[in-house]
Amino acid sequence: MAVQHPVAEANEQSPFGTLSPTEFYAKHQVTHSSDYITNSRGFKLFTQWWTPLPPTKTIGCVAVVHGFTGESSWFVQLTSILFAKHGFAVCAIDHQGHGFSDGLDNLMYHIPDINPVVDDCMQYFKTFRENHAHNLPAFLYSESLGGAIALYITLRQKGAWDGLILNGAMCGISAKFKPPWPLEHLLFVVAAVVPTWRVVPTRGSLPEVSF
Repeated sequence: MAVQHPVAEANEQSPFGTLSPTEFYAKHQVTHSSDYITNSRGFKLFTQWWTPLPPTKTIGCVAVVHGFTGESSWFVQLTSILFAKHGFAVCAIDHQGHGFSDGLDNLMYHIPDINPVVDDCMQYFKTFRENHAHNLPAFLYSESLGGAIALYITLRQKGAWDGLILNGAMCGISAKFKPPWPLEHLLFVVAAVVPTWRVVPTRGSLPEVSF
């Protein structure tokens, strides 16, 4: 039987289409909750989770890791609902500077060091698993830069996860799109002096592709 992704019901105004959030969750037989946690750096981080409604039993856990400039809402949220309606307790966190979470100097998308972000995910996912899916199979689902974060998590927590799903993982930048040398290496110096300067040098625009 074909499974339809909830995104088919979204429109430009709302991921829930013409329904209210409460109506949307009820239609897909899931519950939704959200909360803020405070990390070791004093940032308030937005978290949310979805669990299946009876008679569907919880069979496992999926921890969702969004990508750069993303957040745990919209398409990521709809994917989480899809997992939840099929029996998984699903959790997600907005990384610092993303979505509804605090960021450094209130700058959006600014992550000077990825390691603390990995720590945030591990700590929150651990608490969620203990409360909602204790001793059940657990999986990481990641998109874009979230793929690199998820890989860091699995390397640092060997044996803690039963599987890893990488959706368009961004674990590096192709040499075709890196800025010319020595500009690439000069950017490390610039980042150390002016870490919040927004600059994205590339080799040029992507070529047009016809289908």
